[in-house]
Amino acid sequence: MTESMVISVMKDAISTALTLSAPILITGILVGLFVSILQATTQIQEQTLTFVPKLIAVAVVGLITAPWMIHVMNGFTRRIFDMIANLIQ
Repeated sequence: MTESMVISVMKDAISTALTLSAPILITGILVGLFVSILQATTQIQEQTLTFVPKLIAVAVVGLITAPWMIHVMNGFTRRIFDMIANLIQ
């Protein structure tokens, strides 16, 4: 296994991880920002208020994007297995 192959695998792994985590992270950030703005305008300073909306939004986005995430992870796994098969030959 050459150095360029290792770099290629690591680059693919990092980009796949970022792609998979982006929808959930962006949702959490946007919901947190919205709740923070709502708290600032209404002057409600309850710290636990942000957790429930974030949890619900992240769960919904996770359920909606689960088939796509499985497809992306399946493609990455197939690429890795194909690379391993080519190394053995």
